[in-house]
Amino acid sequence: MGMTVTEKIIAAHAGRERVLPGELVEVTVDVMLANDITAPLAIKEIEKRGIATVHDPQKIVLVADHNTPARDIPSAENVKLMREFAKKHGIPHFFEGGQVGIEHVLLPELGLVVPGDLVIGADSHTCTYGALGAFATGMGSTDIAAAWVLGKTWLRVPESLKFVFSGKRRPFVTGKDLILFVIGEIGVDGARYCAMEFEGPVISELSMDERFTMTNMAIEAGAKNGIIAPDEKTLKYVRETGTPRQPRIFTSDPDAEWQKVFTVDVSQIEPQVAFPHLPSNTRSVYGIPRIEIDQVVIGSCTNGRIEDLRMAAAVLRGRKVHPRVRLLVFPGSPKVLRQAEEEGLIRVFLEAGGVIAPPSCGPCLGGHLGVLASFERCASTTNRNFVGRMGHETSEVYLVNPYIAASSAVAGYITAPDKL
Repeated sequence: MGMTVTEKIIAAHAGRERVLPGELVEVTVDVMLANDITAPLAIKEIEKRGIATVHDPQKIVLVADHNTPARDIPSAENVKLMREFAKKHGIPHFFEGGQVGIEHVLLPELGLVVPGDLVIGADSHTCTYGALGAFATGMGSTDIAAAWVLGKTWLRVPESLKFVFSGKRRPFVTGKDLILFVIGEIGVDGARYCAMEFEGPVISELSMDERFTMTNMAIEAGAKNGIIAPDEKTLKYVRETGTPRQPRIFTSDPDAEWQKVFTVDVSQIEPQVAFPHLPSNTRSVYGIPRIEIDQVVIGSCTNGRIEDLRMAAAVLRGRKVHPRVRLLVFPGSPKVLRQAEEEGLIRVFLEAGGVIAPPSCGPCLGGHLGVLASFERCASTTNRNFVGRMGHETSEVYLVNPYIAASSAVAGYITAPDKL
């Protein structure tokens, strides 16, 4: 019996010929990530125990992206703690200020993750790096602290679900819509502690940006990780980062064992809207009632990459944001911001009446830079729409792709570009 790509990566990092779903294994780790919310907890655990050294400073990545520029004194103290910890242990990959981007946009761009890696992060959307053919999953801060010291962690080998996408995509249907559709079909616990592997001709056609969007939201179905086997498109992306690290290519065997195989005909999928308060509460944008909105957010680790901004700008060019609506645009990284400026996208957003914010996770979790007031509604390209996710507990978040977000900003209610 063969193995899946996820099982092969775990086996390679466990020093084993093979692993089986359900086994508990100890694995070496290539990248260990934390941000300005989760890193301070890990740092305090290490310092409380008087541990003087970390296993390998090169493998630790610290990104101050959630509450920065510091929104208050506690936020500033958290980043100060990260800064001093990085200096003390000689950690080169510490990002703040003008170097910081949203962690799950920044790390791939910088070539810090490559195919075949085993990555853990104190952030649930660490699964994003599965788009590169890496095994990547989120953990708690204390687990991350232990891994920083030991260079290892433990895992239960997940069972694997395969999703095969075929057919021809309709207009304005993006990777965001494919993953929202799947979550709508299987539910927010439909892939609980499983690996979600995406394949098929439609996945091969997707850009890397859309692949990142799909694996990013695997956690919204309860998955341990999402993954796409690397192809030439993946390797080209990695080469262009200039990383000195060498990819390791793992793919699933033809006789690998799957817990379940799903086939998805994308020809039947229309642009999706996830209604409050679950990412699985999805329906077609063409079949929803008129839902007036107060705010639109375009950005996040899900849809803050350059292609996402291009989609939004294509709709907003020559149009104005509805006077009742606030449009907030958050480029995912300094590179995305610079590229958007060079391509004239930033000017499009500003002329439409939008607000450009620095790369940040702030609005996605109601941290800062776009918190919703009571009973306000937001169409957002982010990944979660839980109660109170972006602000007041009576506010509502509707998850959409960048085309729908932009057209909704113009109309003042949730709609598609071809309905403007």
